[in-house]
Amino acid sequence: MRARPSRLLHLSPVTPAPDAAPLRLVDVQAAVSAELDRIAPVIDELGERFAAAGHELALVGGPVRDAMLGRRSNDLDFTTSARPDETDRILRAWGDAWWDMGRDFGTIGCRKGDWVVEVTTYRSEAYDRDSRKPEVQYGDHLAGDLGRRDFTVNAMAVRLPGREIEDPFGGVMDLAHRVLRTPGTPEQSFSDDPLRMMRAARFAAQLGFAVDPEVVRAMTEMADRIEIISAERVRDELVKLICAPHPRLGLELLVETGLAERVLPELPALKLERDEHHRHKDVYEHTLTVLEQAIDLEPRLAERGDIAPGPDFVSRFAALMHDVGKPRTRRFVDDGTVTFHHHDVVGAKITRKRMKALRFSNEQIEDVGLLVELHLRFHGYGTGEWTDSAVRRYVRDAGDQLERLHVLTRADCTTRNQRKADRLRRTYDDLEARIDRLAAAEELASIRPDLDGTQIMEILGIGPGREVGEAYRFLLELRLDNGPMETDDATAALKEWWAARS
Repeated sequence: MRARPSRLLHLSPVTPAPDAAPLRLVDVQAAVSAELDRIAPVIDELGERFAAAGHELALVGGPVRDAMLGRRSNDLDFTTSARPDETDRILRAWGDAWWDMGRDFGTIGCRKGDWVVEVTTYRSEAYDRDSRKPEVQYGDHLAGDLGRRDFTVNAMAVRLPGREIEDPFGGVMDLAHRVLRTPGTPEQSFSDDPLRMMRAARFAAQLGFAVDPEVVRAMTEMADRIEIISAERVRDELVKLICAPHPRLGLELLVETGLAERVLPELPALKLERDEHHRHKDVYEHTLTVLEQAIDLEPRLAERGDIAPGPDFVSRFAALMHDVGKPRTRRFVDDGTVTFHHHDVVGAKITRKRMKALRFSNEQIEDVGLLVELHLRFHGYGTGEWTDSAVRRYVRDAGDQLERLHVLTRADCTTRNQRKADRLRRTYDDLEARIDRLAAAEELASIRPDLDGTQIMEILGIGPGREVGEAYRFLLELRLDNGPMETDDATAALKEWWAARS
């Protein structure tokens, strides 16, 4: 294993991420050996095919890093001395399906059974300071290709078919330390590609790694460089960060370095000033805690709803944004309290505007915005004073986001007063039980009037038009107030409404 021997003997402690276990080099070596044996059907055969054609091939980047961490994946990245046309020829003789959308960047992909493979020609890139798009130049050496990568833990390779590990920048040791460093100076790396600053935060969140102080300093000094990156690229990194196992680590790094001011300014804005006369909960810390509690509650979404298991961006981002309306709505009261009236409505508008700027889909914007807008609705429930009509409206307004609203509302309780926390939990348990009972009796998931449009026109003797819509809305409100009605009763109510309207 080609790591720097002198560094092997001088491991210094690095602040571990939550639930992080120390990594020993012997464990790293055992993990990578086991993973290479598992993927041997791919790496050995491909290595031999490229070697027979006179080319070098190496497993590189994330797959090598993950192998050392004991993580498994069937998506494998390789780098090679072969040019794209020759790579394409070799893969077509081996794989089951092929694609070359990345040919302009030297990348050819294929699928072989359950394996997905991408092979990229050695690259040596030159960057325009005002653009993150590199001018692609092919290289001739593996070390040069590794040197252009973002972090040392991603700048390791396994030469094939011999399985020699290449680690010219000490990635093995950084992985053992659980620390992120750049192969060269962080200033040069971030100047070449400012998106790497976002990736530092994302990898901290994904891997639970600390970030080298020099990298943090460079991120802080160069935060404004992120502004040349497209909104779509920033959005994609932000989504990966928020869906990572430890998003708090990445978000705190974005705030600490000033990057959040450029990409998600609503987050650092939650650090509201406090004084000795007007005290309120730390909104920034509260928000990060709500996010973590929402993550803990995510299994509910798969158990009770139709949301796939795993990280759920919509519920996580709603938790992160639920209080962003507070800075604009904060008011000081003479008795020493602070109010944030209507911060739910204001926050929903702010959230939709930010997500639109980051080029999120309209569906995601509306889903997250709705959750932010409704996150306080439960607090009007009191100790169960809501009528059945109010419960129906709660379900109707939440629509297909009801299960996510349950998660957000429960996560929003961060009080340290155990008695109060238990009371809120029991009260929400009661609300959910009432929803379940009404749902079983009334099909709440698809609340509709007791008469449809055709019946409305027949009963009132009118054709299609505005009046039908008004009648439909009247019947819907009647349904929400009274629950299901017999057809005769609904018909009588409709005629009475029509007569009074006329």
